[in-house]
Amino acid sequence: MNGVDRLRRSCHFVPGANEKMLTKSIASAADCLILDLEDAVTPDRKDDAREIVAGWLGDVDFEGKERTVRMNPLDTPWGLKDLEVTMRNAPDAYVVPKVSTLNELETISSEISKWEREYGHPEDSVGLILVSTETPLGALNVPTFTQCDRVIALSWGAEDLSAALGAPRNRRPDGSYLDVYVHCRNMVLLSAVAGGVQPVDTVYVDFNDSEGLIEDCQEAAWMGYTGKITIHPNQIEIVNAAFSPSPEEIDEAERLIEAFAEAEKEGLMAISFEGKMVDVPHLTRARKTLDRAAQIQVQGG
Repeated sequence: MNGVDRLRRSCHFVPGANEKMLTKSIASAADCLILDLEDAVTPDRKDDAREIVAGWLGDVDFEGKERTVRMNPLDTPWGLKDLEVTMRNAPDAYVVPKVSTLNELETISSEISKWEREYGHPEDSVGLILVSTETPLGALNVPTFTQCDRVIALSWGAEDLSAALGAPRNRRPDGSYLDVYVHCRNMVLLSAVAGGVQPVDTVYVDFNDSEGLIEDCQEAAWMGYTGKITIHPNQIEIVNAAFSPSPEEIDEAERLIEAFAEAEKEGLMAISFEGKMVDVPHLTRARKTLDRAAQIQVQGG
């Protein structure tokens, strides 16, 4: 599926049908824009909002940013209609909330295929980005979701899951996640990488807490997440920085690769490098760092 390797450091929510917010978001440094037809739109405005978003997809220059639409869930009166209307000018992907089963994804994929044919879009050109732990059943089924060929990224959600569980909070007083949410974060990361798609960390809801966001991003990046969902423009630069290799990391990766190249001439693949013993996993990580830096240079600037 096209889009699996696309740069998604920051995936930024834009309230559906809010043209002012769309204009600001296009001018931002976000890699991906999520045009929201779900939580940001009241039931009485669903029809108007999807028509406006469909128009944006056809008429607005997104300046290279990924164009995605958060549809409503299938078990609402609006989900299938969201696909029908917005597929006129197909987005790059749909963000699918409250996923519970693989069967739901296959239904969505089948509907998209129908509209790809109807509207003359390339086959399998539209991807799916999943918010995959917003229901308890979804949290249990996460490892199956990448079996749907349209899936290009997995994210997760703590807010809707805590509501579904009847839990009054999802973090401890010190800001760390409670165990069930740690489990979801871990499973989404493992399932995404095992399934060959991108792992995107969930939103940090306290948009006034920059220090907390920095810590949350750093932990996610250390784990192996490649990006994060944002809900406020002030979060975008912090998120982009956290999921981009620093100049120091790039420099170290270049030195390490050079050291391995010299060692390989002597038949060595485990060497001493700047006071540490390193071997193939370190080389692999260094190459990925440089690949990521090159991708950001090309796609993200």
